[in-house]
Amino acid sequence: MGLPPGHVTHTPHLTRTAQLRILGNGVVPHQARCALHHLIKDMHAVDGAHAPPTHADM
Repeated sequence: MGLPPGHVTHTPHLTRTAQLRILGNGVVPHQARCALHHLIKDMHAVDGAHAPPTHADM
């Protein structure tokens, strides 16, 4: 999911339900990165002034 192992599951005093709620309400880092990449790419396509960033740039 893009989070370090135990990021939520090794947090003391959280029930399984609370762990799932936290993960369910959060944005998975890989999905957020992909979404931002596509938004920036679209902005550059509309603007036309600069080439969109490549995968290596992010």
